[in-house]
Amino acid sequence: MRTVVLTMKASVIEMFLVLLLTGVHSNKETAKKIKRPKFTVPQINCDVKAGKIINPEFIVKCPAGCQDPKYHVYGTDVYASYSSVCGAAVHSGVLDNSGGKILVRKVAGQSGYKGSYSNGVQSLSLPRWRESFIVLESKPKKGVTYPSALTYSSSKSPAAQAGETTKAYQRPPIPGTTAQPVTLMQLLAVTVAVATPTTLPRPSPSAASTTSIPRPQSVGHRSQEMDLWSTATYTSSQNRPGADPGTQRQDPSGAAFQKPVGADVSLDCKIDLSFLIDGSTSIGKRRFRIQKQLLADVAQALDIGPAGPLMGVVQYGDNPATHFNLKTHTNSRDLKTAIEKITQRGGLSNVGRAISFVTKNFFSKANGNRSGAPNVVVVLVDGWPTDKVEEASRLARESGINIFFITIEGAAENEKQYVVEPNFANKAVCRTNGFYSLHVQSWFGLHKTLQPLVKRVCDTDRLACSKTCLNSADIGFVIDGSSSVGTGNFRTVLQFVTNLTKEFEISDTDTRIGAVQYTYEQRLEFGFDKYSSKPDILNAIKRVGYWSGGTSTGAAINFALEQLFKKSKPNKRKLMILITDGRSYDDVRIPAMAAHLKGVITYAIGVAWAAQEELEVIATHPARDHSFFVDEFDNLYQYVPRIIQNICTEFNSQPRN
Repeated sequence: MRTVVLTMKASVIEMFLVLLLTGVHSNKETAKKIKRPKFTVPQINCDVKAGKIINPEFIVKCPAGCQDPKYHVYGTDVYASYSSVCGAAVHSGVLDNSGGKILVRKVAGQSGYKGSYSNGVQSLSLPRWRESFIVLESKPKKGVTYPSALTYSSSKSPAAQAGETTKAYQRPPIPGTTAQPVTLMQLLAVTVAVATPTTLPRPSPSAASTTSIPRPQSVGHRSQEMDLWSTATYTSSQNRPGADPGTQRQDPSGAAFQKPVGADVSLDCKIDLSFLIDGSTSIGKRRFRIQKQLLADVAQALDIGPAGPLMGVVQYGDNPATHFNLKTHTNSRDLKTAIEKITQRGGLSNVGRAISFVTKNFFSKANGNRSGAPNVVVVLVDGWPTDKVEEASRLARESGINIFFITIEGAAENEKQYVVEPNFANKAVCRTNGFYSLHVQSWFGLHKTLQPLVKRVCDTDRLACSKTCLNSADIGFVIDGSSSVGTGNFRTVLQFVTNLTKEFEISDTDTRIGAVQYTYEQRLEFGFDKYSSKPDILNAIKRVGYWSGGTSTGAAINFALEQLFKKSKPNKRKLMILITDGRSYDDVRIPAMAAHLKGVITYAIGVAWAAQEELEVIATHPARDHSFFVDEFDNLYQYVPRIIQNICTEFNSQPRN
């Protein structure tokens, strides 16, 4: 009996083992049948920038040909998120120009990015940027799941062209507003304010100090501030529990920023005004709104209208774009509504390019420019430009544009090495006496510039930047009407005067023209205040009648000083253009010296029998630039271009004070 029991126990154990082994085998077979989903590496194009991709870490496949210089890269080892992902991969040496797979990891923004040449790619330098990234070999870390489909900050991502699936996160809409895409990095920034930040592994010694936080940190003053609260709730959001102290920014007085009050400026102001506003990515949406508020306050203070100031707006980033020109909105209410609708474009801070754009395109008759109104440009700059402004500004000033700069939050000492053009504001304006430039330490003090700005742009007597060689003078022609000239030649002289006059911009606020004819006696043909338009001046020149008589040039100069230039405006350049065909019967030395001492720039043009030594005495020093001689009246026309050129060369060489 005992033997039978033992045998039965052995059989049960054997059956159990068989069942167990069968189950294990079955589970193995089942496991073999259940296949894990295969990871698909997303493909992107060469022009995709890291900042467009929300994912903090991802693997992508780059195509061939990303070594091309048109795919811009900013930085070395650690790259600004404004860079081409694949271009940076080639620059770093992780890829060659044939393409391949890479691992991209987002890191904190930097205070500056140094350009360098590496692996056939020239990277560029860049001031501080809100976010960075590094490129590593595509070796997935154990336990980390990488996305097969990338998430982009905009549904119109360039990656869509490569067949990539795109997604955009939409924040909950604030009542009364339109919902805008918010990046994952922005959401992390809000979360980190009340949570302990996690750290990312250090990719390399060169990037060791830049990889500790998976969100853009405040780097200098150009870090992008989070924009999840409206301006109306700004004060409370700054003081919310757990808020990052670095973002609790206040006015120097200690009070949180409030909407600037009206400037209460009552001025007779007729200007054509263009605001160049900073739309670069690093300015952030909240500061962009503060900037728009200043524009709205200026529009209110100026009392926009056809009989007074007109105002347009151009936004710059990578490239400038006109939001509206001078004639689009002709009252303050409509203008303020239009300003409120302006959206930020993003990009770099190419101020020089924007100034060139305004010079060539903005102040035209088609855009509402008025010939009698000074042209004024107010440029707002956060930090410093990413291109040079000096040459573009010089050309703008020579085109008659009056440039004002408002700079906000300049470079800290450790950031000055990244400034493209030191002292850029002083190089841009026509006078470095502080009249044309305003600086504020904080964006929340920007409203304090309202009153001084409005008063300055409307002070037309001090708008020296808008004065050029063609629109800033009182020009008095002193014409020899002696018997030796003759009627026919006198008409030729008048044609010469007409040809010179046509080159200038004529109005009561621009260049003004007067004329004196002389023989033994002198006659005022018309004064500076007689005619204020070019057609009227040209008609007046035609009507001048030939007098005939002797030649008293010295007396004519004295007469012109008393009857013409004594009534010249203080802010006008005084130019005397004297035309004679013979030697004077009286002395010219003392009258000529009197003209020079009174600041009258004198050009002496002699014809036929004119005395060369007298011309040189009459002319302003150096005589070679201010005295001319022709042997026949019919050759006078040849000297028009040279005289205009000398007038402008002399004007443009004036020292800036």
